[in-house]
Amino acid sequence: MRQNLTISRKGQVTLPAELRRKYGLEAGGTVIAEDRNGELVLRPAAVLEIEIYKDEDIALWDAEDRLDEQTRRLIKEKAGIQE
Repeated sequence: MRQNLTISRKGQVTLPAELRRKYGLEAGGTVIAEDRNGELVLRPAAVLEIEIYKDEDIALWDAEDRLDEQTRRLIKEKAGIQE
């Protein structure tokens, strides 16, 4: 699909509805614009929320992620791992 698009005074471009549907782009969505050897390339982007964890949270998860010896032996036995 090839179309000529007009750039507004504000630098905005309206993407054709067919392309928006094809790539799942919705109002307020995000795209990545790249300059690839003189070509302007737009591609859908995912924006993920980043959560910052405190050292105390990480230490708690580490402590909860431990296996007791009996469970460890049972898992190794079922997996065929020799001690």
